[in-house]
This record gives sequence, structure tokens and C-alpha cells, in this order.
Amino acid sequence: MAERQKIVAGNWKMNKTFQEAQDLLFDIADQLDERGKGDVNVIVCPPALYAELATDLAAENDFAVGVQNINDHESGAYTGEISAPMLASMGVEYAIIGHSERREYYKEADEFLARKVRVALEHDIVPIFCCGEVLEQRDAGKQNEVVKEQLEKALFNLEKEDFGKLVIAYEPVWAIGTGRTATPEQAQEMHAYIRKLISEKYDEEVAESTSILYGGSCKPSNAKGLFSQKDIDGGLIGGASLKADDFVELIHSF
Repeated sequence: MAERQKIVAGNWKMNKTFQEAQDLLFDIADQLDERGKGDVNVIVCPPALYAELATDLAAENDFAVGVQNINDHESGAYTGEISAPMLASMGVEYAIIGHSERREYYKEADEFLARKVRVALEHDIVPIFCCGEVLEQRDAGKQNEVVKEQLEKALFNLEKEDFGKLVIAYEPVWAIGTGRTATPEQAQEMHAYIRKLISEKYDEEVAESTSILYGGSCKPSNAKGLFSQKDIDGGLIGGASLKADDFVELIHSF
């Protein structure tokens, strides 16, 4: 049985000018060179505009590069979009798919996300697939139902071999910017549930080898409590990935 990867992935969202992005990337690289990263797989996901800058630096340093979105077509008349072949040609290895902000602001449905997942896999880009419930769904006790439906519609149509290439990120949307906090126990409960669903759909070996990240306002002050949970394999980091000190501290929080 393959051992699960520990992963810390930084989602910069729509932040940083070119010079700021360059400075942050060099700062992260310098700190990783100085402190190391142990057995943690470090992924940096800047705006796609800076993908080549990031992959050039990553080639000489010990981290990988992902993007925050990907188009569901390989090429064509889709103005403003960026395709999997374009990204793969620059050395991009990961793509965040189904982030809660894409779901909310751009109305991305699971059937649409399923196409993105497939085209990423076809070009050897690893999807970091996001799932999770909003505040109203959590308050109504529907969190398991919501996450199950997201996985079934977007991922569970994949063959076992392809599913085994994925990374999953659980986002308790209700705990992001609401003043409410997901406890390590609440996060662990959902991660264990996701792993159970994978085991039921595929098998225990696939479930136990799938890395499931926590994506709900993870920062140095709460990372140790989260990362110490049995089924939490790391984090999809938002705000804390914009400061090299915080980001590298998270890498050393296992």
C-alpha cells in the first residue's frame, strides 16, 4: 500500500504584482534551502500569469508548481482561458479544481469540474480537488450529504487508476472569514468520512493512499493541531501562503 504524501500547497489567489511574486518565490526558495522541508511535498500555486516564473525557480529548488484554475478544453476559441497543454508545457504539475470561490463566484458545477479533472489528468497535471459545505449546510447538518454529492458527481466516475492520482482538499467554507472556526476534531471527522467514501467506491488501499488536505484558514497557530489528526495529510493554504515565514513554518508543522 502506497504511503500517503504530506502536502502543503499555497494558493496565492489573486494577489501579488510581478515583483512581489518574484520576491516571495525567492524568499520561499531561500528558506527551504536553509531549513529543508523533510518529507513534505511543497506546492506553490501563484496566479497563472506567474507560472513560468515559478516553474523556472522550482526547477532549481525543492518545490512544485500548481495553478488555481484550468480550462476544460484542450484548445480553441475560449478567450482569456488557459489550457492543460499550455500549463504542462511550462512544467506545471498541479491544478486546483473546484475551489469554493470558483463554485460561488463563477457558478462552477460538479459536472463541469469533472471535465476539468479529466483534461488535467490527460496531461499529467494532478488535480487538487476541493469539496466542502457552506454555513447554511453545516447548520442544517447536511455537510456529509453535500460532500458526498460533490465527490460522486465530479470524481467517482473516474477509473481506480486515475482516481489514485488525485489530491483532495476539504474546505469548510463556513469557517473561512465567518468568525467561526473548525476544530481539529471537526476537520478530522470530515476527512475520515471522505476516506470512508473513497474506500466504499474503490477500495481501502486507494482510500489509505489518497492525500486529503485541510483548506479552512490553516495558519501557523493552528496547523500542529490539524496536521496531527489521523486523516489530515496537510493543508491547502490561503492567506498564510503570502508570507514566506508563515508558509515555511506550516511546512514544519507536522
